[in-house]
Amino acid sequence: MNPSPLLDMIDTPQDLRRLEKKQLPQVAAELREFLLDSVGKTGGHFASNLGAVELTVALHYVYDTPEDHLVWDVGHQSYPHKILTGRKNQMHTMRQYGGLAGFPKRSESEYDAFGVGHSSTSIGAALGMAVADKQLGNNRHSVAIIGDGAMTAGQAFEALNCAGDMDVDLLVILNDNEMSISPNVGALPKYLASNVVRDMHGLLSTIKAQSSKVLDKLPGAMELAQKVENKIKTLAGEAEHAKQSLSLFENFGFRYTGPVDGHNVENLVDVLKDLRGRKGPQLLHVITKKGNGYKFAENDPVKYHAVAKLPSEVPAPEVKPAAAKPTYTQVFGQWLCDQAAADERLVAITPAMREGSGLVEFEQQFPDRYFDVGIAEQHAVTFAGGLACEGIKPVVAIYSTFLQRAYDQLVHDVALQNLPVLFAIDRAGIVGADGPTHAGLYDLSFLRCVPNMIIAAPSDENECRLLLSTCYQANSPSAVRYPRGTGTGATVSDGLETVEIGKGIIRREGEKIAVIAFGSMVAPSLAAADKLNATVADMRFVKPIDEELIVRLARSHDYIVTAEENAEQGGAGSAVLEVLAKHGICKPVLLLGVEDKVTEHGDPKKLLDDLGLSAEAIEKRIAGWIKAV
Repeated sequence: MNPSPLLDMIDTPQDLRRLEKKQLPQVAAELREFLLDSVGKTGGHFASNLGAVELTVALHYVYDTPEDHLVWDVGHQSYPHKILTGRKNQMHTMRQYGGLAGFPKRSESEYDAFGVGHSSTSIGAALGMAVADKQLGNNRHSVAIIGDGAMTAGQAFEALNCAGDMDVDLLVILNDNEMSISPNVGALPKYLASNVVRDMHGLLSTIKAQSSKVLDKLPGAMELAQKVENKIKTLAGEAEHAKQSLSLFENFGFRYTGPVDGHNVENLVDVLKDLRGRKGPQLLHVITKKGNGYKFAENDPVKYHAVAKLPSEVPAPEVKPAAAKPTYTQVFGQWLCDQAAADERLVAITPAMREGSGLVEFEQQFPDRYFDVGIAEQHAVTFAGGLACEGIKPVVAIYSTFLQRAYDQLVHDVALQNLPVLFAIDRAGIVGADGPTHAGLYDLSFLRCVPNMIIAAPSDENECRLLLSTCYQANSPSAVRYPRGTGTGATVSDGLETVEIGKGIIRREGEKIAVIAFGSMVAPSLAAADKLNATVADMRFVKPIDEELIVRLARSHDYIVTAEENAEQGGAGSAVLEVLAKHGICKPVLLLGVEDKVTEHGDPKKLLDDLGLSAEAIEKRIAGWIKAV
């Protein structure tokens, strides 16, 4: 028997719109089963997609996509959208090299109205499209779908503030599941989730007291009365909830509708049809459950936010795994706890990335010194600056790609005032399946030009701990950038030793060729150097850079090679060139980094090889370059 007779008929939203509304619940059920099967095999973002199935079906049923614009915030919930828009048969390639991207991508499909990956951009982008359509005389509709987690970011409210004062047709759908990747934090989620119940205790008590003699004689009557009491309380709470939400968004100039059950697809269709005909800024408040339809994800939406593969319903026999190498994230998390135990001034700040940045154990051990500020990178950095002003030692744990969002605050609020804030920059370099929106390829370039900054790039796990301790002790802004995943497997010290700031070390002595390597590129450079008999320097610091070591290597070798997992433009290689120019040294120099293009998603090893940054590729590039010069 065909498990998905309706879904098999749908290649595009036009096919979906040929169905009767009463068939849509079955479409949603089949779509959820297809999603469970496909993500279960390939891995990827999971719980958020399960929670958005009915909403996605309803949107494509009501709106004339791709003429109408659906802008998904972040894109974690876009898999059902991809399945319904001609990519169902490519879902087995999700997040793989040459396959579908894990986020909406304009070059992938005409149905992907706006490329996303970072949060809170949907309202601004959809507003821009709505204004453009109005100026061009196009009769199109623009819809922004944003989660309550993403709504905590300032950019979302900037867009709401702008849109509410414009004569433009725009629908914002607030997908409220009380989650981002982790549980939401801050006042706004509490506001949305509040369920203020009117005090009906006195009235209900009086009713029960006056009728108790009668109710006692009727079978089941007291139970019925209790149910009535609970229902009244619930209805009162929902009414107050809606009233509060309406007040918030209508003060921004939006007409509020909701809250609406986000898993009732037929009702969603009716509501969306009504909203599609309305003029002006509209906001639809939809209540969904993250992980809906899969019990493991419903019970633990944090764990099942993204998965490698789904577990079997029947637990497999326990097999004691071999000891795994710690990831850089785990090395950071352990160092943070150890340093906090040694220095009570230390506090940790994260912009809604507790699990990803390795802060779970720190929060458990030091709850009063842990601050999750929500998806608010700008605020996280300025908040850290304020703490530092008063003698606190803030550590901001942040992904490289998200630090981009707080660049002005890093410069203006921290660096210009020379405040001792440590940035622990995770996911530096290629990140693999998450692709270009999450690649950490620019931080060396945009940090190097900032006054007072110290920038360190560890070459292995133990170096990561050493450089974290070193930069923490520095009385100035500092950044330690490290890659995703594991390193070389180096034994990690349990101490808090430091090294001299701005000094590199020679890892291998060779002849003629000097490879000046930074961070994650030290290991592949060493492997290549074994075949080329090259010298390899582990620079440790990008700023201040070890000028003395660079000059010595340049004067004692015929060829200079720099290697970094960062954009070539303005990165560590550029810093080496500046030193050589300063000292009037003219030698052939080969810069190895990421060339000026948008990288792809896929297996990190494959990506590094394509970029010429694997050990084999480095060896070939150096050998070929020497022959050419």
